[in-house]
Amino acid sequence: MKKIIAFGGSSSRNSINKQLAVYAANLFENAQVEVLDLNDYEMPLFSVDREKENGIHNLAHDFYAKLGSADLIVISLAEHNGAYSSAFKNILDWTSRINNKTFQQKPMLLMATSPGARGGATVLDIASKRFAFQGAELKGTFSLPTFFENFDAVHGIINPGHKKELDDIIQSIEF
Repeated sequence: MKKIIAFGGSSSRNSINKQLAVYAANLFENAQVEVLDLNDYEMPLFSVDREKENGIHNLAHDFYAKLGSADLIVISLAEHNGAYSSAFKNILDWTSRINNKTFQQKPMLLMATSPGARGGATVLDIASKRFAFQGAELKGTFSLPTFFENFDAVHGIINPGHKKELDDIIQSIEF
């Protein structure tokens, strides 16, 4: 059975991006899904001085190992002021010190959502251009606009057009 690591790029306890990532990961057939919570990887702000003094934080090693255990990574990024959340960026900064190819050439479904009409399009654009340099093999990207109008906790994506778009992307991904 294939293993999927899924997480939302947010530290919010009620992260809409985590909800979307978990929903999408569970649409894949014959896969075991492990959901990560960024709060379990909270570290001091990365700095080269901290790294020199204390080495690479153990939680960065743990996160890196989790990514390495995946056959597919499913991420939905929160957009904070047009970029990654600081929680995700800090984990990425620490983990990249282990290996700049943080995502270890793993296939990835990269997504974003937000309450607004652009659905995290800006952070999705930034990440889709950047993550390939960090070892992600992007197999698909998806943006869900106006999350609270298009997603239901019980039924998932309720907008038929958006649901079909994500279903088509998932069907196209082989891992």
